[in-house]
Amino acid sequence: MDFALTDEQELLLESVREFCDRYFTDDVVKEMYENGGMPDEIAEAYRDAGFGLMGIPEEYGGIPADKVTLGLMIEELYHSAGCMHILYQNSLSMFDIMEFGTEEQKQQAVDHYMETGWPIASLSISEPGAGSDNGSMTCVAKKQADGTYKLSGQKTWVTMGEKLPYTIVVAKDEDPSRDNRNMSLWYIPMDTPGVSTASLHKIGQQCIPFCEVYFDDVVVTEEQRMGKPGEGFMMLMKNFEVERSFIVAEQVGLAQAALEDAAKYANQRIAFGKPITKLQMIQEKLCDMEIKVQNTRNMLYKTLWKLDNGESVQLDSAMLKRYGCSECFQVADMALSIYAGLGYTTEVRIGRIWADLRGNMFGGGTHEVMAYIAGRQVAKKYAN
Repeated sequence: MDFALTDEQELLLESVREFCDRYFTDDVVKEMYENGGMPDEIAEAYRDAGFGLMGIPEEYGGIPADKVTLGLMIEELYHSAGCMHILYQNSLSMFDIMEFGTEEQKQQAVDHYMETGWPIASLSISEPGAGSDNGSMTCVAKKQADGTYKLSGQKTWVTMGEKLPYTIVVAKDEDPSRDNRNMSLWYIPMDTPGVSTASLHKIGQQCIPFCEVYFDDVVVTEEQRMGKPGEGFMMLMKNFEVERSFIVAEQVGLAQAALEDAAKYANQRIAFGKPITKLQMIQEKLCDMEIKVQNTRNMLYKTLWKLDNGESVQLDSAMLKRYGCSECFQVADMALSIYAGLGYTTEVRIGRIWADLRGNMFGGGTHEVMAYIAGRQVAKKYAN
């Protein structure tokens, strides 16, 4: 095992730190959370720095990068920013387009990104009655006599759905019943007649807006389909393994920031005539926080290494998501307790990090569903 970073990776991380130091000052972050979004200036600067092109195929103007390098970039992006922002998260839709889209859709996505600094599409997957239970999806596309399709249904928790011009929708083919497992992906302009939205409000991650999206007999054509008919959800499941790993990279970065803040504060805070780092219970918290961050980081990069080497990570990514998101949230929770009452105010960022990390325990598959996925795989692994 070689844990050393390459010279290129070191330079990349240094560039990310410089970018965050410039654009994610405490005042800017507070303003982002108050306004419920990120300024275009930051998205454009991120584009100009080339970070948003990492991992995109070279023939579309992207910068080739392995999954380990992408994970390192994401971790540092959230560690140095110290907040849950949108910059990397919606690059996931770009990956879906590059994986499953037509040549026209791929080029359109890249052109839009280079022009605006924002991804072209949101992802419309979950429904009010079908999050973890994807078989209960009722959003459906039915073929009409003229060869078009009518899409009807509702999606929820759609990140950036009201800002981005397109959305990628997973919908059942023809029949919305639970027994139907055939689903397709559709690439839909948000200004299509019959598409409407309603904002949703979170208790954390306020600078990443999301919404509900309604489809009322929206007419779509075969050219708007992504990938093969009936295989939409399985295509998304393939990318979920990558998404879960990158969500944990975000978690590790924010947990590291929380740990550093708490340790610095504990060295400065005087109680009973001495810094509270001299108190055994504070030492125990700091020790456990460091263990949780290191363990999660090790699991993360092993999983990304396996992805880079073409190995299956169905078990690894589910265990990583379940363990890593929970442990990183616990790091923030212990950091908040070290700050005590001050941590429960808006004067320091630890409360914001705490709420942000809790939200990531839902995205990409819930804590409970990860146990369901991993548990079946563990049973198979040791069956003989």
